[in-house]
Amino acid sequence: MSKLDVEAVKANSQGLRGPIPDELQAPTDHFGDESSLLLKFHGVYQQDDRDARKTMRERGAGRDFSFMVRTKNPGGFLPAAFYLAIDRLADEYGNGTIRVTTRAGLQLHGVRKSNLHEVIAQINAHLGSTLGACGDINRNVTAAPFPFAAPEYAAARTAAVEIAELLTPRATAYYEIWQDGEVVHSTEAAEDPIYGKAFLPRKFKIAVAVPGDNSVDLYTNDLGVVPLVDDAGTLLGFNLTVGGGLGNTHGKTATYPRLADEFGFVPPALLLDAVKAIVLVQRDHGDRTNRRHARLKYLIADRGLAWFRAQVEAQAGFSLEAWRPLQAWTAPQFLGWNAAGDGTWFYGVSIANGRVRDGLKAALRDIVAELGCDLIATPDQNIVIGGIAPALRPRIDAIFAAHGVADPQMISVREKVAMACPALPTCGLALAESERVLPKLVAEIDALLERLGVGDPVTIRMTGCPNGCARPYMGEIGIVGVSADRYTLYLGGNPASTRLNQVFAEGVRTAEIAGVLAPLFERWSRERAAGEPFGDFCVRAVLDREKVAS
Repeated sequence: MSKLDVEAVKANSQGLRGPIPDELQAPTDHFGDESSLLLKFHGVYQQDDRDARKTMRERGAGRDFSFMVRTKNPGGFLPAAFYLAIDRLADEYGNGTIRVTTRAGLQLHGVRKSNLHEVIAQINAHLGSTLGACGDINRNVTAAPFPFAAPEYAAARTAAVEIAELLTPRATAYYEIWQDGEVVHSTEAAEDPIYGKAFLPRKFKIAVAVPGDNSVDLYTNDLGVVPLVDDAGTLLGFNLTVGGGLGNTHGKTATYPRLADEFGFVPPALLLDAVKAIVLVQRDHGDRTNRRHARLKYLIADRGLAWFRAQVEAQAGFSLEAWRPLQAWTAPQFLGWNAAGDGTWFYGVSIANGRVRDGLKAALRDIVAELGCDLIATPDQNIVIGGIAPALRPRIDAIFAAHGVADPQMISVREKVAMACPALPTCGLALAESERVLPKLVAEIDALLERLGVGDPVTIRMTGCPNGCARPYMGEIGIVGVSADRYTLYLGGNPASTRLNQVFAEGVRTAEIAGVLAPLFERWSRERAAGEPFGDFCVRAVLDREKVAS
């Protein structure tokens, strides 16, 4: 894949077609490199079972190919009919599990090439889409996921949907390939009105937060949007942040995580114009020669925020107003039962690393099928059941109990805020384990803290490579894979997810992580200020004083 001229492939793809239609019909189990690249724009990653590579090689066979299919759900909204279709497709064509992503979409794993058309066609037939869930394009627009009947939450949901619609590619190839639409070959079809022929230099991520509610990890996004309302509930406009992003490459100091800058404010009528202008400036000025330097964060870091503002204002045709001060951020989860404020309730379901399987999968299916509830995926890999009438609460509790799903209050406070990427065996970028080892590691950390009598949550985020899908650089503890069973350990993020952490130890094996942390936990229990979170303690008393390397 690295040998491909990615920009040329995109520009010559005829609106994301490339050789996909022909290769889809071929009696093979995988696609060539060019199609594999373009498939990402369609929400599909070609993968293989890395656990099986040695066995397959010994048998003289090729790789065991399958596909990950990712949905695009603005604001994390999962209509009942859509969710039930995903549940069924996971069993019929996938590996029997559904994964909630850190961008509030869903993923199916283990789909075979011969079933791709049926899976994507069914997703679209049931009010969903995969278009733009991956690729050099605007990804799923996240929004504060909790269905409170409050004007700021309603404004966030509306903004997420409108932004997603604005930035959805007008790629007729998607409908031709996956929904058997009429074949259209024209200049208009080949050149998107916003993205052009070559789309963006790299992926682009947008989040819509609510003041005080940073459940979307606002500052890790290329573009952040925050609706502001007055005391009467009237929408005043939107604060904007720009230039966040976490991915980097081991050993490449020119790559780094970066938090977004506070950029300005726009009135409601100008939000979409401002969003479009920001995307167009990145399209026209982002680095297309070096993909590791292509995200918006590097454009702003290199050219400066003042330069970027001037470009955006020139593109938009108006000036941004000054950023308006906000209240302090928190990162709530609202697990279990919560009153929405309009007489209905919602229920936050805690999902370990976002993997919906077994009893939980059956319980959610039964609840949605019987009660018709819509769901909302959250950026911390959980699910919210919304719009519940008070009389239905006992029935939902009974369904969860029947399938052995634990009440969130019974789950460890550390488990509830832990996140991991899938990593091995399916992700082709993974250098080390993540999802498969984090539960045991969290249990070890729980045991350490319980012995010390510490009941506080500690955000633990783990990835199998430095790309940052589970946002490890924001965790109070970040664990990033470097090679087989070797990790870099980061400390010092904060619970509100507004501060990057720092490298503390390198080359740490999985079995050593709890031991490296144990003396720090002991010191935290003895020396902490009243209510001081672990990340704050590390910044104050540990980092820059006790960094180690092995």
